[in-house]
Amino acid sequence: MAKKTIGSKITDRLERFAANLEKVKSLDELQDTLTVRKVVLNLSPRPFSGDEVSGLRKSLRLSQAVFAEFLGVSVSTVQDWEQGINEPSGPARRILVEMYSDIDAWRMRIRKLATSG
Repeated sequence: MAKKTIGSKITDRLERFAANLEKVKSLDELQDTLTVRKVVLNLSPRPFSGDEVSGLRKSLRLSQAVFAEFLGVSVSTVQDWEQGINEPSGPARRILVEMYSDIDAWRMRIRKLATSG
């Protein structure tokens, strides 16, 4: 007997899947026939208060200017964050979350960037 190719295996499985779908008459029946999972992810990074931004920056031992340059924002943006005038958004929040997860590693990473330039 000849060995089946990957393509023929995929085709066979898709045909079986289609045949099973044709038999299903309701959502409940679908869930009984197939494995149906609903995954809900909260991928939005958490907000940061001014005190948290300031505390993180100080934990990293960075000036506002260096912190701003690293994040790709202006010094006045960092100042506004720290004073609670504005909050970090989108990508900046994501980076802050990552920094909070391992401050020592980020401190070393930033120092390495500063000395390699």
